[in-house]
Amino acid sequence: MTAPVTTEPQRPEAIEAIPVRHPWRWVGGAVIALLFAMLVHSILTNPNWNWGLVFEWMFAEPIIKGVGITLTLTVLSMIIGIVGGVILAVMRLSPNPVFTGSAWVYLWVFRGTPIYVQLFLWGNFIALYNELALGIPFGPEWFTFDTRTLIPAFVAALLGLGLNEAAYLAEIVRAGLLSVDEGQTEAATALGMSRGQSFRRVVFPQAMRVIVPPTGNETISMLKTTSLVIAIPLSTELLFQAQAIGNRLFQPFPMAIMASLWYLALTSILMVGQFYIERHYAKGATRNLPPTPIQRLKKSLSRGRS
Repeated sequence: MTAPVTTEPQRPEAIEAIPVRHPWRWVGGAVIALLFAMLVHSILTNPNWNWGLVFEWMFAEPIIKGVGITLTLTVLSMIIGIVGGVILAVMRLSPNPVFTGSAWVYLWVFRGTPIYVQLFLWGNFIALYNELALGIPFGPEWFTFDTRTLIPAFVAALLGLGLNEAAYLAEIVRAGLLSVDEGQTEAATALGMSRGQSFRRVVFPQAMRVIVPPTGNETISMLKTTSLVIAIPLSTELLFQAQAIGNRLFQPFPMAIMASLWYLALTSILMVGQFYIERHYAKGATRNLPPTPIQRLKKSLSRGRS
């Protein structure tokens, strides 16, 4: 009787991995690179762009002053919008029907009419009311104010931008508050926190993860919306100054390009700030925070060396 023959198991052959080829990616990249090169060539070689005049007036005194007014309007308008938006959002979520109805009417009016029309009305408020008075309706007046003194051009621009922004931020804040689970509030109440404490310490910090990204977009949009205060008009604003210089030199196009470069630079700074604010409020929500641009650059360089 012969013994059974045993054979050792053979190792499977190594799999030869063939990378997937994407020829159309290279074709698309080549087409985009060609179009980009043509655009750059056109911008640099076409004398009608008049880059010399653009950079000659880029840092002129009236332009720098206009940039300052634009930034001031943006910051103050967003402060008014954020404060007003939080108040309106709380009113919308209130069980009081008077608060809810008042907030809804406010949002309906300010979101349903163009911002340009609102700015125009604030700029021409004196045409509606020469004086504003405080007192008893249909009775004696205690204090009277001259509208021209009370609402100059800058204040009119601030009111128009800030009150309009409050209507949009109210919905952003409301969405952020509703994104927090009700169990969070119940847990805070069980720990002995009051309604205000639970809102400040539990609900609002978590809602900020939802509120911050669209608020950053609204801030960037506000910076560009300040150009519409030309409807008032506010003569110290950036676009107004650029248009005035362009009309005086009979070169409106280069001055518009110059103003656009300023807006592009300022919005780029705001976008960087928005990234780091979002990254800060992402703590606790994600294990690994998104890498910063510097970290991404270091990683790319290390890959290139290896």
